[in-house]
Amino acid sequence: MLFNSPEFIFLFLPLTLFFFFMLGRKGYYQGAIAFLVAASLLFYAWWNPPYLALLIFSIFFNYTVGSALSKRLILSVSPKLLLVLGIAVNLALIGYFKYANFFVYNVSFILGKTFNFDQIILPLAISFFTFQQITYLVDAYRGETQDYSFLEYCLFVTFFPQLIAGPIVHHKEVMPQFANKSIYRFNPEDLAVGVTIFSIGLIKKVLIADIAGLYATPVFNAAASGELLTFYDAWSGALFYTFQLYFDFSGYSEMAIGAARMFGIKLPLNFNSPYKAVNISDFWRRWHITLSNFLRDYLYIPLGGNRKGELRRNLNLIITMLLGGLWHGAGWTFVLWGGLHGVYLCLNHQWRSCRKFLGHDLKKSNWWSRTISCFITFIAVVFGWVLFRADNLDSASLMVQTMLGINGISLSASMVTFKKLLIILFLFIWLIPNSQQWMEQYKPALNLPVVKTYSNWYSQVWKKLQWQPNQTFGIIIGVLLFIAIKTILTAVDSEFLYFNF
Repeated sequence: MLFNSPEFIFLFLPLTLFFFFMLGRKGYYQGAIAFLVAASLLFYAWWNPPYLALLIFSIFFNYTVGSALSKRLILSVSPKLLLVLGIAVNLALIGYFKYANFFVYNVSFILGKTFNFDQIILPLAISFFTFQQITYLVDAYRGETQDYSFLEYCLFVTFFPQLIAGPIVHHKEVMPQFANKSIYRFNPEDLAVGVTIFSIGLIKKVLIADIAGLYATPVFNAAASGELLTFYDAWSGALFYTFQLYFDFSGYSEMAIGAARMFGIKLPLNFNSPYKAVNISDFWRRWHITLSNFLRDYLYIPLGGNRKGELRRNLNLIITMLLGGLWHGAGWTFVLWGGLHGVYLCLNHQWRSCRKFLGHDLKKSNWWSRTISCFITFIAVVFGWVLFRADNLDSASLMVQTMLGINGISLSASMVTFKKLLIILFLFIWLIPNSQQWMEQYKPALNLPVVKTYSNWYSQVWKKLQWQPNQTFGIIIGVLLFIAIKTILTAVDSEFLYFNF
């Protein structure tokens, strides 16, 4: 079941809201949680019912191990060994389902032999709910978890707005909210904020991301088949995919935050205008924020972080980003994409060190230096997305060579049409505040960043246009939502790109 499907919008979501608040209004708080868990399991099973057993096993196993680690369950096993066992089982599951085919293919290639191995279907969301529970086990070992009930833990893992493609929720962020009795009472403000953010996300997905994909997909398909691309076609394909992924992931993140907010639950921010980043470190503080935090807290810092000198720091960055790339997909294109970003991060740190050595004040900047930095960062990210999207290394190489002009520079007859659309998308991501800024006074999500101060006229304009739960904004969102839903009803449902990871 997709967030952008009619059955979710018109059936599943309203019915789940109705029964949840009906049980809550009568004081059946545990019943409301149990119902929400059951609804979330149904939401997951809608995709492939047999894999529901895998999710349920993962929940039972990790809750049991977590209870033992936090001393709520007494087992005659050392905590360290138990933690290693718990993490190993989680990684074994994700390793089998996500990487077994990749491993067998590479072994076959190296040995020059063919092994008969059936194609394994990747269970939906396995990367997300596995990493989410690993953080719980590690924190239980550290003594940082509270005495959560099994029902609360089930909802922490399965809560349907964040189950499929994140954010990777930390138990400290949402589980205390389940104990807050106010969430079980219908709140008009929560509904208004939630519906608005959900609608913005749906509009981004249906009216921007899917349309951008219509231009990006043929270019990458042509590269995969070995067709010679023009310089402009290669760049337009890369840029349209850059925008497709941006609005697809941004749209999903906002729909997740919006759907959760309808239930009175605030999810952590997972996406914060990453193409406005002024360097690659800033990009990773804005893109897939919860994954970046996980990799930092549970991989980069345990490896030593930046505490053991520059050489070790750079090595830790490379390792972290290589594994981050592999997390996204079982393919060498993802590994190289992660490695490329690791190199980007190392270069960024070296550049900052060089500037410090020259006596520059890194806290001071001006508009033109920020603009240049933003542009350079964006171009670096675009080249990375080519690896991320390409079907294989050959097609990625063909795209990159063409974009660099190695195959000659020639333009396409469709240049004028593409140019206008690309300019609109550029203006959209760089000049317009994101939805969290637009609705900042209603605190739509957790961990909202401090809004930066812009020029006076810019701030005044957007301050007057900030969202309010009134008739004017209701009509505007309603019209755009009507167009999006009409598009959904007349088109084939398209999955969110991060469902593949």
